[in-house]
Amino acid sequence: MPAFEIFRTLPEQIAARLQQDILAGQLQPGDPLREVDLSERFGVSRGPVREAFRQLTQQGLLVLEPNKGVRVAQNPSVEVRPLVVQLRRTIEVFVLESIFDRITDDDLAIWDDILSDIKEACESNDLNALTDHDLRFHQAIIKSHDDRDLFTLWQPIAMRMMMQYNRLGDLMESYREHKRILDAIRARDRPAAIEALSTNIQ
Repeated sequence: MPAFEIFRTLPEQIAARLQQDILAGQLQPGDPLREVDLSERFGVSRGPVREAFRQLTQQGLLVLEPNKGVRVAQNPSVEVRPLVVQLRRTIEVFVLESIFDRITDDDLAIWDDILSDIKEACESNDLNALTDHDLRFHQAIIKSHDDRDLFTLWQPIAMRMMMQYNRLGDLMESYREHKRILDAIRARDRPAAIEALSTNIQ
């Protein structure tokens, strides 16, 4: 785990590892998860695992099914995915428009650092790292808004979309898409930033 995770609670660390496994495809939609198995894997009691399940259910990555227990959530169907994409676009565009006039150099520095991580992941063809950094980039935009409820609305939608991070044949295109967003923000070109953000969310 990255060093910063020592500041997370035990359930948060477990949830982060399971989130990684799901987004990386190591855990597939419909796969069952059992408290006892994960307790042994992480060397903890079942309490922290149960709390991690609760967190991941809130994020939309796990579902609790009667008589079946906890399973990895299914990907949005072909019919539903366009709606999921539109919902995410609507939230992120709303946030970017709301914060645009008060974006600071500190905000840009944070996004620059994440963009560098995205570039490195693309250059090394590391899809797992790219998924993580892509999510961080968009989280940073959402969390720039004062209303915390927006993150609560956005997170399960974005997580479900990230379970299908396979639309790009050339991973470097992800870097180029995010760079276009940041370049437009830095140039204070609101329409271009909105267009670049919308294009990136597919």
